[in-house]
This record gives sequence, C-alpha cells and structure tokens, in this order.
Amino acid sequence: MTDHPVRLTVNDELRRSRLTVLFRLILLIPHALWWWGWSILAVLLAIVNWIVTLIRGRPPAGLYTFLASYVRYTTHLYAYAYLAANPWPMFTGRPGYPVDLEIDDPAPQRRWTVALRLLVAVPALLLAAAFAGGGPGAWSESDHREAALTWAGGTLLTVAFLGWFVSLALGRMPRGFRDLQAYGLRYLAQLAAYLLVLTDRYPNVDPAATPATGVPHPVGLAIEDDLRRSRLTVFFRFLLTLPHLVWLVLWWVAAVLAAIAMWFAALVIGRPPAPLHRFLSAFLRYATHVYAYLMLTANPFPGFTGRAGSYPIDPRLPPPGRQRRLVTAFRFFLAIPAFAVSGALGGLLFVCALLGWFASLALGRMPRSLREAQAYALRYSTQVSAYLLILTERYPHSGPIRVEPAS
Repeated sequence: MTDHPVRLTVNDELRRSRLTVLFRLILLIPHALWWWGWSILAVLLAIVNWIVTLIRGRPPAGLYTFLASYVRYTTHLYAYAYLAANPWPMFTGRPGYPVDLEIDDPAPQRRWTVALRLLVAVPALLLAAAFAGGGPGAWSESDHREAALTWAGGTLLTVAFLGWFVSLALGRMPRGFRDLQAYGLRYLAQLAAYLLVLTDRYPNVDPAATPATGVPHPVGLAIEDDLRRSRLTVFFRFLLTLPHLVWLVLWWVAAVLAAIAMWFAALVIGRPPAPLHRFLSAFLRYATHVYAYLMLTANPFPGFTGRAGSYPIDPRLPPPGRQRRLVTAFRFFLAIPAFAVSGALGGLLFVCALLGWFASLALGRMPRSLREAQAYALRYSTQVSAYLLILTERYPHSGPIRVEPAS
C-alpha cells in the first residue's frame, strides 16, 4: 500500500492561527485565480501528455515535471483551504509544505490503460465525489435533507466546516479531523495523477495507505473476512436483507426506550447499568452486522441476536465503566458533529458498496481497498452510536485508522 508512485506526507503540528482561519476564504482569493489559470494550461498539456504517452509508452520528462508540480500545488492549496494545514502555500508547487506529495519519476505505462484512461477512471471519480462532494445529495430532493446535504458536501467540506469552529475556539485542528482530511487529499491527488497520465497505478481508497496517527479507542472493529463473495447472494443482497431490516426496526424501538433509561440511570449513578449495557451492546453489534451484510462488507447471512464474535465484521465494545455526569447530560448535543462526519462517511460506504456489487458479481470477491474503506466508515459509525447510547464516554475518532482493542 505504500509503494504507490504518488504518496502523501504529513508534517503538521495541528496548531492553527485563529486570525488566518477566520479569514481563510479571503486569503484564498489570489490562489484561486492562480489555480484556475494553471488548471486550464494543465488540461491542455495533459492532452499532449496523453498522446505522447500513448505513442511512446511513457510520459515525457518535461510535461511530467510540470503536471506533477500542478498536482502538488493543488494538494497544498486544498490542504490550506480545508484547514488540513496552517501555512499560506507558495504558488510553485515545490515540495516542503506540511501536507505534501512525494511523486516518483516517470515510469513506463501500459498503452491500453492510457487509451481508455477516462473510461477506466469512472469508478474512481465516483469515490472522489464522496470525498470532494457532488454525490447524489447534490441533486436529491429527498425528505432526508440533512443526510443528502451532508453527502453532497463530501467529507472534506464537512470536516472543514466543523474544523473551522474548533480551530477558532481552540487554536488547533483535531487530530482525527486532520487525518481524515489527509485521507481524502491523498486519494484525490492519486486520482489527479492518474487522470493526467502521470501514472497508470489506480488510486488506492484503502485508508491504511494514508499517514495518520491515533490512540486506541475502546470501540473497535474486528475483521475476519476473506473477501470472497457468493455471486448469487450478492445479486439478491437487498432482498435477502429485508427480514433483518424489519427486525432491526422493531429492535430499534426497544433500543430507544432502553437508551433513555440508560441515560437517566447514568446521570444518577454515574455509570451505565450492566443489563442495559448488555442489551444495547447486542443491538449495536447486530445493527453493524446487518449493515456490513447489506453493504457487502461481509458475505455470510448474519444471525438475529447480535452475539459477539458471530460475524466476520464484528464490533468490539467495552464493558460498563464510570462516566462523567456532565458529559452524559449533554451527550446528544455533543454528538452532533460526529453525526455530520458519519453522514459524510456514509456516502463513501454507499459508493464502495455500489462498486463492490459489480466487482463481486464479476470476480466473486470484494476488492480489499473497498472493503477496508467500508470497514473504516462502519467503525466510525459504530463509535458514534456507542457514544450516543452511553456505552462509552470516549468521543469517536474520525481518523482513518482501525485500532483493535485488546481482547
């Protein structure tokens, strides 16, 4: 995963200048004008690069250097715009920015992938919409306006919006937010390099390929999936999931009542009661099993009980412990930013499921990078639910790292 010719490096200290954060959009105006002019020239030269690479089997060094600088500058600019980095970037695309790209020297490319580059890139462009925005929520008139608008904005815009307020208040960007931004920027940079014919390596959506740091979280996700998929059950996956969806709705009603009781009990005694904790843990495990099955993150038909260790994609939840009453009292309001991020990651989960459906029918297996991206989104969603249901006091970590708690 680390040998991709386009790699992201992160040397950011998370500190943010409140003054530049406040006026970030105004400070971006000169760069926006410069970027549009450079983009027009880059598109024209990319066409020349495509023709030459198609004939010679490798991009010419001069065009390669120019286009690589353009991709690097674009990454610097977006990192600054989305608060993934703090310094004002230079206009040259030279290395040295806190969120930077390492781009290998030109290498031979297969001519057939060069000839069909735009067609082959369609799945990658769909995934890019989950990061950069413009997914189905951009034109949806659904009644679920909040989820639609979140997806339309993508993870980058959603996290930048939330990070703007946090950076103004604290003078720093949350590590999880910064790492999630790095994940999206890394994927978009690899896609740009692929479209500009700088490399024939396909963009890698696996979050583990992104440099990120994090601390163990009490809510994790254990994965024992071998990637094999039954074509028959994949084709009828939604129909096969219908009994589980009905049961999940019925269980959800009971879970809401149990969560209210848990909230009052935790406020009084300072910890969740063990019976309610077990019930809500089983509900959360079952919900994760069902979503993993529906989204093709796993293959077996799940059970109906939410038993721990019974499914290849299985949440690891902590035992009941003491929780601060003040945090418990305002739990729902504190979870609102995490809801927004989870909604944005839901777009990534859905696009991976859509692409994985076709891939699984064709190959009989789920591509590992798609499965890992889905697991990341499911892990974060599970952490959000566990936080809201008072199963843990630890806030969800949005960084693209799957950290397994000790069993």
